[in-house]
Amino acid sequence: MQLVVARIGRAHGIKGEVTVEVRTDEPELRLGPGAVLTTEPASAGPLTIESGRVHSGRLLLRFEGVRDRSAAEALRNILLIAEVDPEELPEDPEEFYDHQLIDIDVVTVDGTEVGRISEISHLPYQDLLIVKRPDGGEVMIPFVSEFVPEIDLEAQRAVIDPPPGLLDEAEAEIAGSRKDETAGGRKDEAAGSGTGETGGSRKGDTASGREDESS
Repeated sequence: MQLVVARIGRAHGIKGEVTVEVRTDEPELRLGPGAVLTTEPASAGPLTIESGRVHSGRLLLRFEGVRDRSAAEALRNILLIAEVDPEELPEDPEEFYDHQLIDIDVVTVDGTEVGRISEISHLPYQDLLIVKRPDGGEVMIPFVSEFVPEIDLEAQRAVIDPPPGLLDEAEAEIAGSRKDETAGGRKDEAAGSGTGETGGSRKGDTASGREDESS
């Protein structure tokens, strides 16, 4: 099975290095020196990684045969594709490959059908599950444990616990109105007591793709 593991970005320097947008939780395995990757478009590859390093938080790669900035810039926006055994699983049980999640059913904790996962969007700080609704619409679910408490690959099901408004905008408006109605009283209580509360800290396990939230 072929999986997209990175997208080539801008050229870096004058010696053929490029920045890459990593799309795998295992860059040391998929994007290590010696790795041979096919490409999209196919005419640009295959490409063999000669070396890699991290610079200012970004992964830089150099490919065999790419020796100057012009050649590196010509690779911009090309997708890098690795051949992966479909039976292979991540070492961490909380990690999931994209292909494992595509097309599985999504239901709420009370069993209400939401739709099916059609895509995983990898953002810099968080992954999103793109869910296709039965009516043809889409909803984006942050892939965090608070909102996605269960992934059952055997049952091909993801269980979500969405906050008000994530699935129904009307719920968000009602929740917002309630907060506005009670905000004044809460402020007075805080001022009278002379103390205040701080919210819980948010922690994320970016390697797993699904962040954990704690209070």
